Amino acid sequence: MAFLDEEQLKNIGFLYYGKNVQISDKTSFYNPKKISIGDFTRIDDFCVLSAGENGIEIGRNVHLSIGVTIVGGGKVIIKDFVGLSSKCSIFSGNDDYSGAYMTNPTIDSKFTNVTIGVVYIGKHVVIGAHSVILPNVKINDGASVGCMSLIKSDCESFFVYAGIPAKVIKERKRDLIKLEEEFLMIE
Repeated sequence: MAFLDEEQLKNIGFLYYGKNVQISDKTSFYNPKKISIGDFTRIDDFCVLSAGENGIEIGRNVHLSIGVTIVGGGKVIIKDFVGLSSKCSIFSGNDDYSGAYMTNPTIDSKFTNVTIGVVYIGKHVVIGAHSVILPNVKINDGASVGCMSLIKSDCESFFVYAGIPAKVIKERKRDLIKLEEEFLMIE
């Protein structure tokens, strides 16, 4: 995997990017002036980040694995130390699938009924491969989402969620809070 160099990063036109970011040259950005990326974040091949007017904010030490997609009109906030596994999809906008309205971005909005909302992913969240996160969802600090899960409502801190739709499986350990302190001391 080839990562973009400093000049290539500047030329994208991000709102902000931090130090030591690693972004694959096979990543696609739409509306990059609304995207900020924190220190030590890594974005792998074939990710697509399409920011709406409210933007995408990615914290420090975040990993977006191969094929992660972040799209929609609402704000997306990803806090520090988050991991999104391969092919996760975050939607801050979602069409109405009922048939009462038309769908897709080629249709004038007076004929659609798109739900737009904030997606918030707290610190130390890990989301398994192929999971889908819908608008108006808050995944609180330390929550964990199993692979192939559908998140359509909030996830509480330090619980493991899985399923379609996702539900609580068990409580998650909190050891990582102490490990974060140690990690930041040696940095």
